[in-house]
Amino acid sequence: MWITSIPMFLYLYFLYNALAFAGKDGAVLARNLLETPLMSGAVFVFAVEDALMCAGVIMLFIEIYRSSRPGGASVVKHGLAVVTLIAFIVEFVVARQVGRASFFILGLMASLDVIAGFTISVTAARRDVSIGTG
Repeated sequence: MWITSIPMFLYLYFLYNALAFAGKDGAVLARNLLETPLMSGAVFVFAVEDALMCAGVIMLFIEIYRSSRPGGASVVKHGLAVVTLIAFIVEFVVARQVGRASFFILGLMASLDVIAGFTISVTAARRDVSIGTG
């Protein structure tokens, strides 16, 4: 059951790092997965880092859903989500290979996961605790 406490953004963090450090100057991340002309004449280009950002949006939805479910390990989940966010921040500032807009946006999504998780938990706790007024 402890594996469900691991934030999904941590998996995405490790995948992004594996791809960023695999090639020279993010060449793997910039590799095009799809390139197709549109009727307008523009060319739609979908790169690896775009796919990772799409995965991040889906993971953010799943994480917010997971934080809305009651469970005993919510403190552990929130703590690991904060650790993941700190890892995103530190590596963005320190490592040249991840100094890209896509990594920044994924870090922003991780921060929204932390904020939403705490907000949902506090709101649920307020609902569960009833304080008598008289």
